[in-house]
Amino acid sequence: MATANSVKGPASYFPSIEKTYGQPVQHWLDLLSTVQTLPHMQQVAFLKTEHGLGHGHANALVAYNKAQR
Repeated sequence: MATANSVKGPASYFPSIEKTYGQPVQHWLDLLSTVQTLPHMQQVAFLKTEHGLGHGHANALVAYNKAQR
């Protein structure tokens, strides 16, 4: 059962991303800043092909990053 304080949306993937890839989320957000002018799916592809992230994790990072701008 979800509580009022539980993390929702793309940020809910962050603990898994950090555990799986051994880097803090900020590392991935910094990488995305280098390709922020690309369309969403091209940014996802960048994380997948250049850095080995899975689709769900890459998509969550891109969605979060875009929402923060």
